[in-house]
This record gives sequence, structure tokens and C-alpha cells, in this order.
Amino acid sequence: MLRLGRREFGPHEPVIMAIVNRTPDSFYDQGATFRDEPALARVEQAVAEGAAIIDIGGVKAGPGDEVTAEEEARRTVGFVAEVRRRFPDVVISVDTWRAEVGEAVCEAGADLLNDAWGGVDPALAEVAARYGAGLVCTHAGGSEPRTRPHRVTYDDVVADILRVTVGLAERAVRLGVPRESVLIDPGHDFGKSTRHSLEATRRLGEMVETGWPVLVSLSNKDFVGETLDRPVKERVLGTLATTAVSAWLGAQVYRVHEVAETRQVLDMVASIAGHRPPAVARRGLV
Repeated sequence: MLRLGRREFGPHEPVIMAIVNRTPDSFYDQGATFRDEPALARVEQAVAEGAAIIDIGGVKAGPGDEVTAEEEARRTVGFVAEVRRRFPDVVISVDTWRAEVGEAVCEAGADLLNDAWGGVDPALAEVAARYGAGLVCTHAGGSEPRTRPHRVTYDDVVADILRVTVGLAERAVRLGVPRESVLIDPGHDFGKSTRHSLEATRRLGEMVETGWPVLVSLSNKDFVGETLDRPVKERVLGTLATTAVSAWLGAQVYRVHEVAETRQVLDMVASIAGHRPPAVARRGLV
């Protein structure tokens, strides 16, 4: 059982985490949800389309202008509080690597801290434990936040992913984070080449076999673009194909831009796997 905020999710229940970037320079939407009103409209639409988790980020993942902890908090804390007020049952996640920001957003009502940079600030897990919040433990290959990989190598990328993510998850539980609220993430693109991310996808079942729920953040990423030689705005089909493979291999949480399309893919895979009945089953019966 995965438990986040007020919600519980069964072992075969795929969960959508919708991305809401509170940044003026996000790689995909170029700041479309930087202002409050469009961001709140995005939350409302994502929930209506089937997202159970809203992931709020205040700093662009890639290189760019410096964003201090104070500015990151200014972009996220008040927004978290407003989403909590308007959507009391939605799971609120915040994408941050900074403990001080984690503390502020948990005070405002966040249920989950999405540490995409692999524990670069060890105190973030302590914050999650103190507030009873969930934690995403990600493999970033030891990269510093907001840096791009350069000629990174692994003897076995999946072995390294398992070592790091399981280690972070076990540490989080020792600190007091509820075990049922800890997820592991292979960190596609983070500290990885395209071939590394493809191998991580191909061998995702090895992460699932650890028993920790697996989150994948695949949406429109560079490994999809490079694999198909497509720019950012033409990566949806590749993302959905990767989503279907990940679902078949047992990933549970999907961090996405396109919620409705992802919902259909996940429902179809769940039905093929026998975990979900067809919405309608008339063919050959009437």
C-alpha cells in the first residue's frame, strides 16, 4: 500500500502526478504556469483529468538564472497553501532539493517532497520525517543540482540506481519517514546519457522487485527526444510509448505534463494486465 497525504493506493493502482511549474523558464511550457491564475487552472484541469498528485516546482531543473532558496519558497509556499485550500484531497508534492524549502512547504500543507537530485541535501529527508511527509528518492548520479551530465559512465547503470535509491529509501525510513510513503525514482536524464535512460527503462522491473513503489518522470525528456530525434513539443508519442513499457514493467507513479493521454495509456495497460476491467464490454455479448 502506498500512502500519501489522505490517499491510499493499491499495489496495482497506477497514479498520475501532474507537473505544475512555478518558473518563468521551464523547458516544456516556457513559464505558462508561473502566474497564480493559470497555475491554479492547470491544477483544476489536471485533477479533472485524473491526476491524484500535483507536483509543484519552483526551480527549473536545467541550468539557468540562479534561484535562491528564498525565491524558490516565494514561488511555491503560498501556492501550496492555496492548492491545499481549494483541493483538500489532492496529494501535494513539491519538487525541491533544499531542506529549508521543504520545511516551508510542509508547513503550508505539502504531503510529499520530490527530491529529484538524489539526497544532495541530507536534511531534506529529516524534514520529511519530522512532518510525516512522503519522500521520492531519486538517482541523479551524484550530479550537482541544475547541471547537465558530461561523459558520465557506469559499470552497470541499473546496479548504481538500485544502490543509491534503495540506500536513500532505507535511510529515510530509519529517520522516521513512513515506509509506505517512500518512493524510488531511476532519474531519467539526471546524471545519465540517453543510452543510460533507455537501459533504466528496459530494466525497470529490477527496481520494482525491490518492493519500493517506483516513480518515473519521463515526460518529454531529452532521452525521448534524442531517441526519436524530435524537439520538445514533438515528444508526446515517445513519452506515451515509454509510459506503456514502464507500466507493463510495474512502475506505479508517473510524473507527466499530458494527464488525459497518460490516463488512457495506464488504463489500457492495466486492463491488458488484468488489473482493471474494461469500462464497457458489449462486443460479442449483445
